[in-house]
Amino acid sequence: MSRLITLAIHTYDHAIALRRLLEAEGIEVVLQNVNLEHPGVFSGVRVRIEEHNLPLALRVVENPEMFNAASAQSGRFVLVPVDFTPHSNLAARLGVKIAHRQKSDVVFLHAYIDPRMAGNGQLTDTLTFDRTDHRAVEVIKANAAARLEEFTETIKSEMRNGLLPAVRISTELLEGVPEDVINRYTRNRVPHLAVMGTRSATRKDREMIGSVTSEVLNQTRLPLLSIPEGTKNLMERQPINVLFFGSLDQEDILAMDSLNRYLKGREAKITIATMPARQRLTDKLAGKTTKALTDYCSETYKNFSFDNMVLQPKTALTQIKDAHEASPYDLFVVPTRRKNAFMRLFKPGMAHDILFSTDIPMLAIPV
Repeated sequence: MSRLITLAIHTYDHAIALRRLLEAEGIEVVLQNVNLEHPGVFSGVRVRIEEHNLPLALRVVENPEMFNAASAQSGRFVLVPVDFTPHSNLAARLGVKIAHRQKSDVVFLHAYIDPRMAGNGQLTDTLTFDRTDHRAVEVIKANAAARLEEFTETIKSEMRNGLLPAVRISTELLEGVPEDVINRYTRNRVPHLAVMGTRSATRKDREMIGSVTSEVLNQTRLPLLSIPEGTKNLMERQPINVLFFGSLDQEDILAMDSLNRYLKGREAKITIATMPARQRLTDKLAGKTTKALTDYCSETYKNFSFDNMVLQPKTALTQIKDAHEASPYDLFVVPTRRKNAFMRLFKPGMAHDILFSTDIPMLAIPV
């Protein structure tokens, strides 16, 4: 056991609530009365954890919407939104493999559009007509349910035949626009990971349509793994070659700790790509910070090997593509941060740039 450190000091009720959240994530917690001379008087309670659990504990404390009581009660699960397209089917099978490694369940979520969402048609100021028949809506819902059941049975059949590992599967069929349905669903049940399929970069550019995955990145605070069509054997590669986008602050450590838990003991070669955004962070200071981060990660995560890359703001994507051609990456890891609507519109961030311009799986980790 590593030494105990104090994570926070709270009132008794708040300390109990925090312990419940931390223990739901597998973190052992020790509560200690601050007033040791008069332990019967609850002047404050120390919430103490083992030092090696600090990165995960900080992530729980700083992202309470991801680690709420509903999440703890519903159990760990991987969420896979499906629309029965080839890239969605690929993501579903990969989600099953990840869930098996994580010893968690899988939820297949499908959204169907109710034509009544379009509202009534207007003939005059006082006369309207209904655009849809109630029976037609029921047919649409029944068809969606049948396709979801057929898809789920196909996955279960592959499990029975040994083509996929066996995990427990449940399904959710909800009405609405897919990105809104995902956002609404995850407010009540928070998955420890969402896996979503995406089109290839060339098709995204050619079709010029919005990406559901991109909208989910905007609207929700989910750990999200995007899987472009054509991805093969991501879970079988050893070691896995990862490009990690760092910002040279403590959030990098939180994201690295999350990556370590997702990979679950697998060997990985990780290149930490940094692009300091702060004016006061000189090249010399940035170099020292990068070295300190690399040294810490090398000491903490023995199954990873580390390298560094410095990105220039104007040529970042070109540098990434050149590095990928020289030594192909299996996975991009991007820590994501909260942004308001204005920033999302005019400065969407590295995660969106990667999503629309590359065909490499990307793990977006909220920090």
